[in-house]
Amino acid sequence: MNLCQGEGPGFGSAVVAHPQTRFIAFTGSKAVGLEIHESAARTQPGQRFIKRTILEMGGKDAIIVDGDANLDQAVEGVVASAFGFNGQKCSACSRAIVDASIYDTFCETLQARVAQIKTGDPVKNVYTGPVISPRSYKKVLEYIEIGKGEGRVLNGGKAVETPEGGYYIEPTVIADISPTGRIAQEEIFGPVLAIIKSTSFDEALAIANNTEYGLTGSVYSNSREKLDRAREEFHVGNLYFNRKSTGAMVGAHPFGGFNMSGTDSKAGGPDYLLLFTQAKSIGEKLG
Repeated sequence: MNLCQGEGPGFGSAVVAHPQTRFIAFTGSKAVGLEIHESAARTQPGQRFIKRTILEMGGKDAIIVDGDANLDQAVEGVVASAFGFNGQKCSACSRAIVDASIYDTFCETLQARVAQIKTGDPVKNVYTGPVISPRSYKKVLEYIEIGKGEGRVLNGGKAVETPEGGYYIEPTVIADISPTGRIAQEEIFGPVLAIIKSTSFDEALAIANNTEYGLTGSVYSNSREKLDRAREEFHVGNLYFNRKSTGAMVGAHPFGGFNMSGTDSKAGGPDYLLLFTQAKSIGEKLG
């Protein structure tokens, strides 16, 4: 059974709890995913099997920009990851962790690039359209106000008024954020990017791993040694080098997350289909 519409932790609870539901594949928020996980674990009267779940939940995805990175490529990758689909992707970059040696230059370049983004009716092929609902609109604007108290606004910071109305919010960049700040830790799911300064690659990795999530991440660096370290020490289900953190390709980048980002089931790869089946072993004695 495919649950494909709705929002909030109450949606689908009756279907998940039903004794004839064997398997749940879910993509959405941590709150709803954990409720599904808990509900599926409770055996119902008449249930004759253990329910199984695949849970693809939230993220607080980071892009590390090392001091020797190609600055222009890094800026483009961060912008595309943070503001494509208005940041409404679980893989969207919501934290840019930038080496202190290039921090000021990066912020200036990013600020100029984001200032070029137009927000409006997506039917007119404008880069950023509205957020998805009144609830999301309110939530994102509340986080922006929190961010204003935690750092320095470089871009955006408010709603966009349009003649046709709608839930439009400016692409917002807030610099000088502490790694433990709320907008550095909590999933916003909207066009809000926190920039965090790191003093070393060790610190950058520590900051990247310092959330409850582990979905996607990227590293921009020309150091093979640092990329190899990130391969082992950046704890996310999907890790990219010198490219954006969004846009996983089916068949090439099977997709899933660690920690509170989900069960690490890898959608988009051949093994994923096996999770929807049950193995059966058959032996026959001949003669």
